[in-house]
Amino acid sequence: MLKELDKKELLILEMINEASQPIGSWNIANRLAEDQIETSSATIGRILNKLENMGYLKKEKFRGRVITDEGQHAILLNKQLKNMTNHQNKLLKYIDPRILEDFLVVLEARRTVERGTARLAALRATKEEITHMDRILTIQEVKHKEQQWITDDDLDFHKTIAKASGNGILEVMYNQLSIFGQQSRAFELLRKTINAEYMVSHRRIYDAICMKDPEEAEKAMLAHIDSLMADVDKYWEKYFKK
Repeated sequence: MLKELDKKELLILEMINEASQPIGSWNIANRLAEDQIETSSATIGRILNKLENMGYLKKEKFRGRVITDEGQHAILLNKQLKNMTNHQNKLLKYIDPRILEDFLVVLEARRTVERGTARLAALRATKEEITHMDRILTIQEVKHKEQQWITDDDLDFHKTIAKASGNGILEVMYNQLSIFGQQSRAFELLRKTINAEYMVSHRRIYDAICMKDPEEAEKAMLAHIDSLMADVDKYWEKYFKK
């Protein structure tokens, strides 16, 4: 799970990352002072120890600290998280009752189409398609732990199931429904806002397809879509019902 850094922690980590050689607390204090950021030596020491304990820095004896690969990764993820937060604040303004109604309409249609694609995929999916589904879910699970957007992976997973069904009409129908925006970052944000459970229902669908069990695949897909519809209702009740 990504550990979000505060402003000073990220600033110090970036400072060390940009340095061409190990950097000590005295240099850090001077640079912060140049930027008119007041920070005591004790505070800098605590931050450096924390970042080192997290595996983001390592100490070079008598020279100072340098950044690790994990530290560089943490900088990237924290910047992505900041951008995501800004994006989320903008998206929240667009989730209104009309949007929620649109979400439900598309979900109702998806429920009808995808119960069929899941059933047929359990009967017809190739080893390559099943491997691709697993790869998508593995990537999605990592992104979820790191608090990154997972909408694109959600789309890929459902599109792969539709293709694996071997029914061109159902595949086209799903692809048409997918462009209506229900599988979007706005919907992902809606689910995050109400702390909806992620990943479990996808794995249940995948497991059923792996087991070549059409009945279970259909049940798992229906349960998945029903849970998404319940999430919309829950958001409605929490934010719009008078």
